[in-house]
Amino acid sequence: MKKIEHIGIAVKSLETSNTLFSKLFGKPHYKIEDVVSEGVKTSFFQVGENKIELLEATNPNSPIAKFIEKKGEGIHHIAFDVADIQLEIARLKEEGFVVLNTEPKKGADNKLVAFLHPKSTNGVLIELCQEIIE
Repeated sequence: MKKIEHIGIAVKSLETSNTLFSKLFGKPHYKIEDVVSEGVKTSFFQVGENKIELLEATNPNSPIAKFIEKKGEGIHHIAFDVADIQLEIARLKEEGFVVLNTEPKKGADNKLVAFLHPKSTNGVLIELCQEIIE
């Protein structure tokens, strides 16, 4: 793993949260994107070398809707930048981690992503991210 890519925060309202975090960071978000496969709309803020991703559910069955229903708004996941997501998935499976995506899928912000189950990472949902090179 190369670095923390972003921290994902589950929110009820992207509009309300964009206003709040714009005030907090002193600048606006740089991107809003729908990830239809996950039932989520995302908004990204660049904060120094790191990013904050706000996640709003777009349907009641999405993972974010279920997370907010169970735990409320707050930190949802920590994402790490990896050089080769396929190799990292294989390595982590070999190390005994529970990988939720044996094949990476397209995520937000031009990334391939895969997740590790929180039960194998001390209760923290971990996302692996690799930049899509086109």
